[in-house]
Amino acid sequence: MGVYLSTPKTDKLSENGENDRLKFGLSSMQGWRASMEDAHSALLDLDSKTAFFGVFDGHGGRVVAKFCAKYLHSQVLKQGDAYSTGDLGSAVHRAFFRMDEMMRGQRGWRELSALGDKINKFSGMIEGLIWSPRGSDSNNQQDDWASEEGPHSDFTGPTCGSTACVALIRNNQLIVANAGDSRCVISRAGQAYNLSRDHKPELAAERERIMKAGGFIHMGRVNGSLNLSRAIGDVEFKQNKFLPPEKQIVTANPDINVVELCDEDDFVVVACDGIWDCMSSQQLVNFIHEHINKESSLSAVCEKVLDRCLAPSTITGEGCDNMTMILVQFKKPINQNKMSDVAEQSTSSADETEIHVAEE
Repeated sequence: MGVYLSTPKTDKLSENGENDRLKFGLSSMQGWRASMEDAHSALLDLDSKTAFFGVFDGHGGRVVAKFCAKYLHSQVLKQGDAYSTGDLGSAVHRAFFRMDEMMRGQRGWRELSALGDKINKFSGMIEGLIWSPRGSDSNNQQDDWASEEGPHSDFTGPTCGSTACVALIRNNQLIVANAGDSRCVISRAGQAYNLSRDHKPELAAERERIMKAGGFIHMGRVNGSLNLSRAIGDVEFKQNKFLPPEKQIVTANPDINVVELCDEDDFVVVACDGIWDCMSSQQLVNFIHEHINKESSLSAVCEKVLDRCLAPSTITGEGCDNMTMILVQFKKPINQNKMSDVAEQSTSSADETEIHVAEE
């Protein structure tokens, strides 16, 4: 359930942006939770023809979500041949694992500490703002993330963690990568299609991996504590030295979904489970369609969604989570050839389960 405030914090961090192909708006709100553990990225210019949007929902602390918001997009850029040849699916897949690698050792510990949480009883750091990189931050100077020696050189990584759900848009192609229970949904001619799968322990493939890695599921939670089965961070669930990262009890291994966009596509939503716990994918799409032409900005639509989902009290727990939502609208026409069929290609994890764009 988490720790709740006596009254919710309803002030919102909102942002808008657009280029010749896309418009976006976003909003995040702490709500009833005692702290804000969401973070996000919204970059229209990952490169001259690629946009990047990501929602990161932290648990047990906020620093992994903030670390992902700060570094994940730049690591996608640095995946060598995969990115340069246009294989964005492989590039973002590798970048998810790279987050876990970067958070180890002295430098990882130092970066996490600088982002504001207390790591391994480290104290005295002042809590910072949720990281929301702007376009100017997307092309950081070259950084090979060299290891550093120091008192925390044996730091294995943070025990807190974060979901990661990102959408990259290049030309007529949408690439979605997801680990955890944040979700990406597309509205196609008003119909909601899920472009990611919520990674919950009770899913057959997730359960099988957890058991094989030596874990267990109790009350719907991994080892009785974590209510999702894939995440970045959570190093305590990634300690089996005989298994690769994708086969650990909890893995950062993202499902990748590649979809060809068409002129029937209205918008894409990337949001944390604080939204999806309160509205189904289709309900949210319907709500957006109802308000998108009435509001002055896309962020104002997002703010209405957050207010709609916020619970009047903490009695049930539903509507009491942190909430973050990014709304990306396509400028028409998307595709001059008017390709109206869904052309998708899915790659997945160690279990090799394909994901389909499934109507809710």
